[in-house]
Amino acid sequence: MFAATAEPAATDSSRKRRDRDENSIVGSDFEPWASKRGEILARYTTTEKLSINLFMGSEKGKAGTATSAMSEKVRTRLEELDDFEEGSQKELLNLTQQDYVNRIEELNQSLKDAWASDQKVKALKIVIQCSKLLSDTSVIQFYPSKFVLITDILDTFGKLVYERIFSMCVDNRSVLPDHFSPENVNDTAKETCLNWFFKIASIRELIPRFYVEASILKCNKFLSKTGISECLPRLTCMIRGIGDPLVSVYARAYLCRVGMEVAPHLKESLNKNFFDFLLTFKQIHGDTVQNQLVVQGVELPSYLPLYSPAMDWIFQCISYHAPEALLTEMMERCKKLGNNALLLNSVMSAFRAEFIATRSMDFIGMIKECDESGFPKHLLFRSLGLNLALADPPEGDRLQILNEAWKVITKLKNPQDYINCAEVWVEYTCKHFTKREVNTVLADVIKHMTPDRAFEDSYPQLQSIIKKVIAHFHDFSVLFSVEKFLPFLDMFQKESVRVEVCKCIMEVFIKHQQEPTKDPVILNALLHVCKTMHDSVNALTLEDEKRMLAYLINGFIKMVSFGRDFEQQLSFYVEARSMFCNLEPVLVQLIHSVNRLAMETRKVMKGNHSRKTAAFVRACVAYCFITIPSLVSIFTRLNLYLHSGQVALANQCLSQADAFFKAAISLIPEVPKMINIDGKMRPSESFLLEFLCNFFSTLLIVPDHPEHGVLFLVRELLNVIQDYTWEDNGDDKIRIYTCVLHLLSAMSQETYLYHIDKVDSNDSLYGGDSKFLAENNKLCETVMAQILEHLKTLAKDEALKRQSSLGLSFFNSILAHGDLRNNRLNQLSVNLWHLAQRHGCADTRTMVKTLEYIKKRSKQPDMGHLTELALRLPLQTRT
Repeated sequence: MFAATAEPAATDSSRKRRDRDENSIVGSDFEPWASKRGEILARYTTTEKLSINLFMGSEKGKAGTATSAMSEKVRTRLEELDDFEEGSQKELLNLTQQDYVNRIEELNQSLKDAWASDQKVKALKIVIQCSKLLSDTSVIQFYPSKFVLITDILDTFGKLVYERIFSMCVDNRSVLPDHFSPENVNDTAKETCLNWFFKIASIRELIPRFYVEASILKCNKFLSKTGISECLPRLTCMIRGIGDPLVSVYARAYLCRVGMEVAPHLKESLNKNFFDFLLTFKQIHGDTVQNQLVVQGVELPSYLPLYSPAMDWIFQCISYHAPEALLTEMMERCKKLGNNALLLNSVMSAFRAEFIATRSMDFIGMIKECDESGFPKHLLFRSLGLNLALADPPEGDRLQILNEAWKVITKLKNPQDYINCAEVWVEYTCKHFTKREVNTVLADVIKHMTPDRAFEDSYPQLQSIIKKVIAHFHDFSVLFSVEKFLPFLDMFQKESVRVEVCKCIMEVFIKHQQEPTKDPVILNALLHVCKTMHDSVNALTLEDEKRMLAYLINGFIKMVSFGRDFEQQLSFYVEARSMFCNLEPVLVQLIHSVNRLAMETRKVMKGNHSRKTAAFVRACVAYCFITIPSLVSIFTRLNLYLHSGQVALANQCLSQADAFFKAAISLIPEVPKMINIDGKMRPSESFLLEFLCNFFSTLLIVPDHPEHGVLFLVRELLNVIQDYTWEDNGDDKIRIYTCVLHLLSAMSQETYLYHIDKVDSNDSLYGGDSKFLAENNKLCETVMAQILEHLKTLAKDEALKRQSSLGLSFFNSILAHGDLRNNRLNQLSVNLWHLAQRHGCADTRTMVKTLEYIKKRSKQPDMGHLTELALRLPLQTRT
């Protein structure tokens, strides 16, 4: 047949049609075989011992010398194949399933190695040997997995052969296009291709001959445009010679697989394959199969599901983009076979969900008439439920469908069978019915899964049910009013699973809860859920997990609002603090929430607190003051002390604000040299500098305490900064002192730059008093002396650049904040300018711009003294 292959004459119209079909490919809506592979390997396992025949290799075939005659070459290769079939193999017995899988993988690798070393006949022998294994059903439960493993090898072989021939079509002049025609293929490639088909045609046994030819079906493209369309019917007919119905159905599945890959448009051959299968389907219940099952001790209910992967695949291939009429015809043929449950299940697994859903009542009728022996009805209802989760049945049938299905499901005695069905139908119930029906279903699940703690073996299904319920009930007041929802949660008694379920609930709440809530049903339920998550935290909990739990709990806290009932809100925060004390980010969120509550109270009262609201904001301040010390992160504590002190100040709680600021000052000496940032240790000085700059900005408006000295908080802070151990090769201490000078300069103004409403700052308290200004000036001199002392220590070669940079920075501070009419200050600024340039390390561009700024500013009113200063500031050249 191959030798006679020739390109038949074709009309233009038929040629165009074929070219169009050639380009038709399977779309992304077609579920590929690769996605089913893992599931089959995981499901069809065995503990029985397996055997395998390994090809040992023989020198007999290598003895012949190569001749130029083609017939001699073919005869030599046929002898090699005969040698293989006559016993150059070794049988390995008593293999475990894993050993078997390892051996198959070794064969796959051997195939690749043989091909790479140009031992093409050896490669073919390996493929033939592997294909022969598909006729062995001695351990029948493992057959679907064996099919997956061995067809992987066949796929590899088919790809290698195709790529080999394709590469022969490429020469220096041209590259074969993807959609080529046989006319583009050179004679050498065609001869090689035919040679492969001749070799395969010489395989004596039917099963390896069928599988190996099917694996290189795509190579027909090199010989003839109609090659594939002619081969498919012939291969379909070959399968009729396979007597074992299980082996036969998997052969049909493989043919559908390669057919969909290389010629998805040739649906007629696929349909013929299916109708052949229907004609031979009754063999499953024949004496031969029954005797085989008795020998292996396998019951019919365990045997029939072995057909499912192959049948589902065949049905999927023929139903893909199939017209409605074809699907209806298939249904009718299934009815003629007595509504066989296995067939019906494959129909519902493979056909479009919309097709099944619109005929739901018809399918229920067929399910009722099915013979339950070997394939129970509850599996059919499960398959129907999976379709109804994807497509809606007619509205008038929905309640009847649920009643019919649940009537069967609720009678199931085996908890695993029950939960596998219930899990599917819960989604249908949630989608089309109210909380009353959902409550009934949940109650039924609890009733079936509680006896003998059956729920412990079904956590994945129970989790799935919860996810489906919360996916359809975004209104949590409705969800938690479902009476059996919380009792359902109680079935999750394994902590890790329980926490996962709680996380799912909280994620949905955060995503879908639009408005803040004070609903007591929601609050009580979610507090219970959050407490479950929080209590799972222990010393071994990973930081990422803690962060996730804290994020979810914080999301809940942010969504709780009692409106104007601020006292109730504070009570909630007090309760939350006691419940979530082990998660620092939650405590931080609570402190921020309480501070915001105090500021909302101030807003409502427009800053004029009554006795009651004044007491309330003091309670908020006290909450923060006693919560902050329980935090671990030192910078979190520092920033919260500062923030809470600002809130206290805004609410006229002056003594409380002082307490916060003093606590922050006393904490600074505890700041370590290195801190952990996102799992990495980093120096802390830059963070401390940032905090202190913010602190100074706040201290400007903090009034002095009447019982303490002038600027007592500033003095305390300066003492702490002086005593802190700073890095020897760093300048952060001087940068901080520069910020202190900015603060003291602002404090010497008659009116400060900013104030807090209803809080008298030092400008109001002292009213420009000369003693206050003298104290201020004294502090300035002390700080400036510290800066100048530090600049002297930098008069070393390696530090000259730092000295120049700091000198110019100090100059700019004096220029911006100092009174340069003061002769001493004026002279100091000139000295600093010269210092910045002394060793040629200055940033000339910056100095030029600074000088231009001084000249520009000198033209403003009352700024004439800057003209003289500019004349005293020369710019030195680098030469």
